[in-house]
Amino acid sequence: MIFTRKTGLRGELTIPGDKSISHRSVMFGSLAQGMTEIHGFLKGADCLSTINCFRQMGIHIEESNGIIYVKGNGLHGLSTPERILDVGNSGTTTRLMSGILSGQKFTATLSGDESLNSRPMKRIITPLSMMGAEIESMNGDGCAPLKITGKPLKGIHYNSPVASAQVKSAVLLAGLYAEGITSVTEPALSRNHTELMLHSFGASVTTEGLTASITPPENLYSQKILVPGDISSAAFFIVAGLITPNSEIFIKNVGINPTRNGILKVCEAMGADISYVDSSGNTYNDITALSDLLIQSTAGEPVADILVKTSNLHGTVIEGGIIPTLIDELPVIALLACFADGTTIIKDAQELKVKESNRIDLMADNLKAMGAHVTATEDGMIIEGGHPLHGTSIFCKYDHRIAMTFAIAGINGDGETDILDSECVNVSYPAFFEDLERLSL
Repeated sequence: MIFTRKTGLRGELTIPGDKSISHRSVMFGSLAQGMTEIHGFLKGADCLSTINCFRQMGIHIEESNGIIYVKGNGLHGLSTPERILDVGNSGTTTRLMSGILSGQKFTATLSGDESLNSRPMKRIITPLSMMGAEIESMNGDGCAPLKITGKPLKGIHYNSPVASAQVKSAVLLAGLYAEGITSVTEPALSRNHTELMLHSFGASVTTEGLTASITPPENLYSQKILVPGDISSAAFFIVAGLITPNSEIFIKNVGINPTRNGILKVCEAMGADISYVDSSGNTYNDITALSDLLIQSTAGEPVADILVKTSNLHGTVIEGGIIPTLIDELPVIALLACFADGTTIIKDAQELKVKESNRIDLMADNLKAMGAHVTATEDGMIIEGGHPLHGTSIFCKYDHRIAMTFAIAGINGDGETDILDSECVNVSYPAFFEDLERLSL
């Protein structure tokens, strides 16, 4: 895909369903009794990997009129897969399913593509093994393929060294099958979709501060799930609206869960012209006030429409507890910082090195190739804003979030920007390029 400078991005978007919630809706629906009905499911490659894995374990899943129906077989109703479970490029599928498989009465093997099979899995192998799980990294490198032999599990209190929703979720899901209470304490609060959804399915899940706990239930019970739009996908159009001249973009039905809305707080801190509209049509300019209000008035995931307009931005420091709430958005935040006055510093983001790619180095190298002043550090980046970008060829190492970030960079740079492996956006946002073009008309 080749991109050239655009101005005046205008229009209204409904972005795809939240990837994290889509994964979990299929997983929990498969473990529940009855038929779970999922509206707004993200039909990206990662979430389809989750569907295919559960189909291989005897779960009937079908689509009708855009709705996904999952006929659950109960907590103990999965069957032995006849072949290796292909998780594709999905770390969420791999890590969360590892927790579920640890408590089954059969052996299964999880394996994915080259990128997935190089991502660290010791972070889940360690706590699951403490619970009694038998997990073998078949290449002996702490990565997939993982051979998991189900065993009787015991509850533990795990102090996680990283704030990771995937680690927390793997342990809590193993806790569905464990004897006694299972708890996870994190150094900072990661996204809490697992806790919210398990509670809605009937599990006894509690959260106190940085600790989430689960008591094994007798069963889970099917639900009707409305998947909100994915803020990680909305992020690219939020940034596009802020940095592209003469732009105004209205993004509908976006999940603004406080454990995910860090990018909105950063935008506000940088001086963005951004506002939020709730389901009653009320407008707010402070995401913290709105999300707190919605959490009090609704059970589950808070949602709002977002209006962004071209803005004069200034640099900021992004660090500490906010990092887990925007970890997937940091690539596009780095681009945003290139268009802000002054310096932006990103710290405490070592987790970026073990995503689909080493996003610190990949972002820094590609932004510098476009003329940005960026320094990669051990745990983030230092970005000096205000330097014009120019086109170049970008290889994203098949990382979907890098590809979408540089599409937005390309329409804000001189000359042509050629994204060589642009098809990787299908992982999370298959219609991304079409939506971007529609705003440009």
